Amino acid sequence: MKPHEFWQDIHAPGSFDLAGPHSGSFPVTLDDGRQLRLPIRPLADGEHALASLIVNQASFPVVEALAGNLAAKLKPFDIDVIVGLPTLGLTLAAEVARHLGHSRYVPLGTSRKFWYLDELSVPMSSITTQQQKRLYIDPRMLPLLEGKRVALVDDVISSGTSIIAGLSLLAASNIEPVVIGAAMLQSDRWQEKLASFGEQWTGRVQRVFQTPMLKKGGDGWHS
Repeated sequence: MKPHEFWQDIHAPGSFDLAGPHSGSFPVTLDDGRQLRLPIRPLADGEHALASLIVNQASFPVVEALAGNLAAKLKPFDIDVIVGLPTLGLTLAAEVARHLGHSRYVPLGTSRKFWYLDELSVPMSSITTQQQKRLYIDPRMLPLLEGKRVALVDDVISSGTSIIAGLSLLAASNIEPVVIGAAMLQSDRWQEKLASFGEQWTGRVQRVFQTPMLKKGGDGWHS
């Protein structure tokens, strides 16, 4: 597949072999059996790789499918407000909120507006951009969250760094999400870090699908 062709189509059930070996792409399966192909990104050691998802490059039908699936998993938690993590998580969070029948969502941000408060911000690092930023919440949005059942949504949980930043920022406002949602759990590297932040958090994670750490073999990538 060419790079721009990824994340554009949802394929019929059984279109791709899950067992591997895999070359160039890794298939994942949604709850209804349909499949999505993700590009494989080799890691620096040359021996391992991860499947990748960039939601804001996906076609509208793919985003719709992912958001609808995640919304169905969050619905039993009786969510009042969706909070979205920047930047890619905002695309998914908005659509999940719409699927849940909400008229709006609350986006967190990394761009400081002059009315933001420094005490309502936390450091945030990005695996994909390799940048150090600060994560902010607009203080005017706090009345929407206080006393509400909140879900924190990101597109991908990889190392767990972004989710922990979001949880830390909400905790500074005495807000504890009842659930964490993501389209993709990228391997299980995040579990230990999230558990160290609080034992309850790993059990609150809902996802559309999970992908493994891939290992290089003579005939391709193996899960």
